[in-house]
Amino acid sequence: MHALQGRRLQKLVSYVYHNVPFYRNKMQQMDIAPDDIRSIDDIVKLPFTTKQDLRDNYPYGLQAAPQSEIVRVHASSGTTGNPTIVGYTRKDIAVWQEAMARALTAYGVKREDTFSVSYGYGLFTGGLGVHYGVENIGATVIPTSTGNTEKHVRLLRDLKITGIACTPSYALYLAETLEKMGLGKDDISLRVGAFGAEPWTENMRKEIEERLGLKGYNIYGLSEIVGPGVSYECCMQNGSHISEDHYYPEIINPETLEQLPYGQQGELVFTTLTKEGMPVLRYRTKDLCTLMDGECECGRKTVRMGRIMGRSDDMLIIRGINVFPSQVESVILEMPEIEPQYMLVVDRINNLDTLQIQVEVRRDFFSGDMGSMLAMKKRLSDKIKSVLSIGADIKLMEPGSIERSQGKSKHVIDKRSL
Repeated sequence: MHALQGRRLQKLVSYVYHNVPFYRNKMQQMDIAPDDIRSIDDIVKLPFTTKQDLRDNYPYGLQAAPQSEIVRVHASSGTTGNPTIVGYTRKDIAVWQEAMARALTAYGVKREDTFSVSYGYGLFTGGLGVHYGVENIGATVIPTSTGNTEKHVRLLRDLKITGIACTPSYALYLAETLEKMGLGKDDISLRVGAFGAEPWTENMRKEIEERLGLKGYNIYGLSEIVGPGVSYECCMQNGSHISEDHYYPEIINPETLEQLPYGQQGELVFTTLTKEGMPVLRYRTKDLCTLMDGECECGRKTVRMGRIMGRSDDMLIIRGINVFPSQVESVILEMPEIEPQYMLVVDRINNLDTLQIQVEVRRDFFSGDMGSMLAMKKRLSDKIKSVLSIGADIKLMEPGSIERSQGKSKHVIDKRSL
């Protein structure tokens, strides 16, 4: 694998040097020539790429292939600045389909399956990325996308849909809608779920599996690299296998930018070894995780990435403490009285950062008994303080009062920056 990666890196570096002025200028500033890259280990000599670089070169400044070779364009989501525009050649699409097919095969999806793709279609890569992967292995695609969840539930039941791809938060919303319609997991035929596009926890996986009656697998990807299918879990669910023959991973210290050894947590970085349309060198994902090598019990020998522990850019610093929404989520999902819906509200009062955590109490546990509600609030408060190392104001909310998301869920309101 290392020899193959080395050859592909050499070819890639020469390709971007001669076709992308941005990379040529960066390499010249660092006094690096394509001939200096002789093996995959030389990747540390190359410059990093950031999302800001992509925005600064909007729309096609980082494109390496001529426009006549680009058969599709996607754009990444984002609320500020220019979107990141990513062009794909016919070969890029074929490689992406293959990567997604690997993921679906690892989940046990077969030609006989009917698969609902409930990611957003359009400029977002999720919908079309999974869609063509499902078609590639010969299974039946139902392009449900998001919205009209009651209709989706009826399709799940009537078409006997066996697989679904969506965000974890939408899977929970789907389960909630199923239950509101008087149905349960025995009324549908789901057995496989591919969940991604936002961080989620083991407790959240158990909740989704229990309520929808399926086996939930992690899917990882980002549009700047290709889309979903960069990595995927197998039946062992001990890390996500990376298609490292196409997407070479590194872990770096986000402050010093030094490459870190396997097993050490840091920021995930990818280089697209085979991409033609818009290849990227050492793209900083901002996702925090670890890498694992060695043969998996499933028999695959590719490098695996651990669960995303958060993002270095959605990390909240509250009174000097690093806080990730996923930490709060893991505590909430351990408490049977609490719905897996929450909102973190950060504010600054009298120059002191404050954290309020709004959670929904399950209907079965919501009552007018002040004593039991206060006891529940104290239990949650104690658990949160133990995990975060700071105290938080816990606000118990009525069932259904926190706004639901059908796409990526929003869990943070930071009033300090307003």
